[in-house]
Formats: sequence, structure tokens, C-alpha cells
Amino acid sequence: MTQVCLVGSEDVNLQYELLSRETARNALATYDLREPFENTLRLETVSLGAAVALLNDLNWYLVRFVDAAFVREPSVSETEWLSRDIATAIRDDQIAPEDTGRFLKVYGVVESETDDDGETTAETDDDSTTEPAAERPPRLVEPMLLTRTGETIPEYDLRDVDDTLVVRVTESEFGA
Repeated sequence: MTQVCLVGSEDVNLQYELLSRETARNALATYDLREPFENTLRLETVSLGAAVALLNDLNWYLVRFVDAAFVREPSVSETEWLSRDIATAIRDDQIAPEDTGRFLKVYGVVESETDDDGETTAETDDDSTTEPAAERPPRLVEPMLLTRTGETIPEYDLRDVDDTLVVRVTESEFGA
């Protein structure tokens, strides 16, 4: 199964913004939505083409509420995600899957208990409920652009992280 992961903009609640709008809610209704990282949504589709088509259907919302959209296609890589642009190029036969691994955007993954200042990372509003830190998903932090020159990639060194998430990007996304 192909997976899609939408990373919400910092100033929005992604799940609320998408599910509160009828067109987006209808487009997402048949999918099992998960939150693998803080303020993200992940779902599974039947193919790379279906994933790209869903992203195209949601484009109006993605422009307004999403910082990044990733696609993980097992036939390309079991562990690395693809940017939306790379996924579209593969679907349209503009690039071969084996030619997509050079330019990378690597996100750090940290547990959500506290931020660098020792404060809980969940914002509190009078209208919201705060999940206990142990139940909140980890968060994605500062992406680092890397170029793969061999079998391994350089280590993420922007801060101490628990894990990393690797996204293959186009040369133009890398240079932007």
C-alpha cells in the first residue's frame, strides 16, 4: 500500500482544518486517518497514482494548511518518503524511481513531551483538551538538505533527535 503523509502548517490544526470542510472531508472519508507525528495526517492508498490523485484533489487545502506532502511507495523505497513533486514525476514517467535518491530533505523526529525550554509542546486553549505528553505523537523538526553521494547519507546534526525521516526531493526543491 502507498502511504500519504500531510504535514500541517505550524499555525493550524491540520485535522480540524481538513475535516471541517465538506469537500476535503468527503475526499478523505474512505481513508483510515492516522497521526504519526504531531499535526500530521497519514493514510494509505492503493497506488502511487491514487496518492497523487488524492493530493491533486486536496490541492486547495494543501496550499492553505499544509507545509509538506509526502508519499511512501514501497516499490521505490520501504523506508524513504517521496516529495509530492517526485511522486508526481514518477507517476508521469518523467523520472525513473531509481534516479530519485540523490537529493534529500531529512527531518529530525523528537518525542513531544517537552521542547528545548522544558515546556510542554502542546498549546493550550480554553476550548481544547491537552493530551498527556506520553500519548502525543512525536514531532518533526527542522529539515536538513543533504546530497547522497554513496550508500549512506550524512548524519542529521541540527539538534539531538530520536530518529529521522528521509524524504527524496527534486533538484529544484533541493535548490529552492
